[in-house]
Amino acid sequence: MKLKVNGVEYEIDPDWHDENLLDVLRDYLGLTGTRFSCGIGNCGACMVQIDGLSINSCLASLSMAAGKEILTIEGMAADDGTLHPLQQAWIDEAVPQCGYCQSGQLMRALSLLKENADPDDADIDQAMNGNLCRCGSYPRIRRSIKKAAIVLREAR
Repeated sequence: MKLKVNGVEYEIDPDWHDENLLDVLRDYLGLTGTRFSCGIGNCGACMVQIDGLSINSCLASLSMAAGKEILTIEGMAADDGTLHPLQQAWIDEAVPQCGYCQSGQLMRALSLLKENADPDDADIDQAMNGNLCRCGSYPRIRRSIKKAAIVLREAR
């Protein structure tokens, strides 16, 4: 089975075919930016994008992801290392405290900005619902998304 992650195609050993996507990303491919937390799709820490849609990788089967474009936090920055505007806004607004949920938060925020170039507070709250932050960084997350939205709109 082949898996395309962050633009790189991988051949997955058949022994891993029954594993979920999260385990393959972390334990087989070594992409540990995607976090394991609840394991039941309730927290959003394991969020990745498959064909541009945010999904909980702990619930995704490997076969469901095969042949599709998978994006993890490791693939969010440009090839030259330039941070995505969301990543830069996260830093500028000092969003992370413990940082555990942040890769999932960023993946969900990226999906939001692809769908809505100018989200208001209600749009952000609705889109980010399901991504839990035990540190309570929600106001800074909201500011970061709005800041990145401005940068992305200006770049168009």
